[in-house]
Amino acid sequence: MLIGIVGKPNCGKSTFFKAATLAEAEICNYPFTTIEANEGVGFVRTDCAEKFFKVKCNPRQGECIDGQRFVPIKLIDVAGLVPGASEGKGLGNKFLNDLSAADVLIHVIDASGSTNEKGEPVKAGSYDPAEDIKFLETEIDAWYTGILNKNWRRFITKLKAESKPFDKAIADQFSGLKISLGMVKQALKNSDPKKPTEWKEPEIAKFASELRKASKQIIIAANKADIPTAEANLKKLKQQFKNYIIVPCSAESELALKEAAKKGLIKYIPGDKDVKVLQPEKLSEKQTAALKFINKSILEKYKSTGVQACLNTAAFDIMKYIVIFPGGVHKLEDSQGRTLPDAFLMESGSTALDFAFRLHTDFGKGFIRAIDVKTKRTVGKEHKLSNGDVIEIISNK
Repeated sequence: MLIGIVGKPNCGKSTFFKAATLAEAEICNYPFTTIEANEGVGFVRTDCAEKFFKVKCNPRQGECIDGQRFVPIKLIDVAGLVPGASEGKGLGNKFLNDLSAADVLIHVIDASGSTNEKGEPVKAGSYDPAEDIKFLETEIDAWYTGILNKNWRRFITKLKAESKPFDKAIADQFSGLKISLGMVKQALKNSDPKKPTEWKEPEIAKFASELRKASKQIIIAANKADIPTAEANLKKLKQQFKNYIIVPCSAESELALKEAAKKGLIKYIPGDKDVKVLQPEKLSEKQTAALKFINKSILEKYKSTGVQACLNTAAFDIMKYIVIFPGGVHKLEDSQGRTLPDAFLMESGSTALDFAFRLHTDFGKGFIRAIDVKTKRTVGKEHKLSNGDVIEIISNK
């Protein structure tokens, strides 16, 4: 899956990306720091199968800390968005093209209200962050509408000539935007009841908006939650946007904790509400003060920095993914002796056969049966998998 990190300039978007991936992303206090999209690998957190078998795993990718497995996902941090992006203002066209392949969007906003609509620093609390949520909706809706309007007449003419179902034709036309047939059907249910061939600009715009809601679900990362003005804004945002998942967030705190953990100064599991200092004598006064601030202003108040919560919400709550481990009844190690080295994100409803193909095309083609390693039960190709399953594939290939 691919998660798009979006938002206006200077709201902490690139800091969020760096905190999630520890990739080098330029972070500055001025608009359009991000010109080219940054791509990186983040991780979603889940219980590791090592706890069930009472062994210690050796992940090929990611890591496992105290039984918490971190499974890789792709992230893209796109150029900052400003009002009018759909008309080409700022880096708008580039922004919109970069996010086209994203499955879910994490919209990083400045919840403290200290960044105006242009991405310029202003006095904390002087700007209403609700405007940022509205403008992102507006810009993406306008982008979708523009794509539809540009091709509408030709599209309808072709549709009539080929007698192709409207929903299937739309899904085929816009598959590059990660729009499935199911998403089109969902959007149609909430659109104008007239036949699409009778739609004018208002009906097309309504359909475009519904298509955006179905295909590009958005999580709000309410960043800079450590600034005092953010608390009141968060309450108002949750009341005003009840259909959104809004996560209090401090990307700067997450980045500081991860970098300190990387140096061995603290023990921190991303997503936790607790931090353990390992080498207090090596912490400077400034670092000690920073840890106290993070504990008081973020971890005690919001129970996490919010970064990991956003990633997990995208993968498990919105995309409904499950995590499956390959393994064997008699051997959990791979050919190189690594225990439970792999963990795969699979779509909810995936079967044993789906998993076989995910491991290797030959395994799928030569599928004989699968074994649920935890229960030692043999299952068939139509057996639906559950989160945390460990599956052995028996194949003639």
